[in-house]
Amino acid sequence: MNPNKALWEKGDFTKIAQTMRESGEAFVASLGITKDLTVLDLGCGDGTTAIPEAKLGASVLGVDIARNLVEAGSRRAKAEGLTNCSFQEGDATALRELRDKSFDLVVTVFGAMFAPNPFEVAKEMVRVTKPGGRIVMGNWIPGDPTLVAQILKISSAYTLPPPEGFISPMLWGVEDHVTERFVKAGVTKGNISFLKDTFIFNAPYSPAELVNLFKNYYGPTMNAFEAAEKNGKTLELQHELEALFNSQNKSADKNATYITATFLRVTVMV
Repeated sequence: MNPNKALWEKGDFTKIAQTMRESGEAFVASLGITKDLTVLDLGCGDGTTAIPEAKLGASVLGVDIARNLVEAGSRRAKAEGLTNCSFQEGDATALRELRDKSFDLVVTVFGAMFAPNPFEVAKEMVRVTKPGGRIVMGNWIPGDPTLVAQILKISSAYTLPPPEGFISPMLWGVEDHVTERFVKAGVTKGNISFLKDTFIFNAPYSPAELVNLFKNYYGPTMNAFEAAEKNGKTLELQHELEALFNSQNKSADKNATYITATFLRVTVMV
């Protein structure tokens, strides 16, 4: 079993994704998508950005390594009546089923960053993009004080050290690393640009309930709780995450959650 596939099929990221829909739509609205574009949404989950892209008239293919998320995305597209949006399983490190120079736009928001072999990921994204096309990534930033970077930092303190040779997905949030990867894939350094952007987790329930969703449905956090349980530290991890979520919640209603998270937005002109 592919470990990355196992990680993202372990839970049910759709539960978290429901809190991210508004930001997904806002992100897509900023991309200048028109009806004549072909779009690859890589690491698409259940379509948080793929569905809005299709609603703007683009021809969209969502690719994700997790079968359960591909199936969920297909159900969402069907429910929306979108015949221009399809989903299929695939690995961002080896998009063998996709032809060279197939897409005007490749979008990956907190998706491809989690695939291993980042140089292969960059190479594959460049390969399937048409000359003159774009790649747009949204990547979490290591050490950032906002929510997701801190969730991953806290979780890692409770799990075993990664295997030798492991490359942290968070390095996709470091400009120099991103530049090196795309330059090696054949992109001119001047065609790579960066800006800090914000994603919002918006939920009609308390921060503690959102913590429980991460605990029960988000692969990395699920692994952290399993490791914490073996060491008798489950309550310690729970309290640490609840303190984080409560401290970052901007909602005036204690029974609602509104948390902003900073990420690195990468644009590559191919």
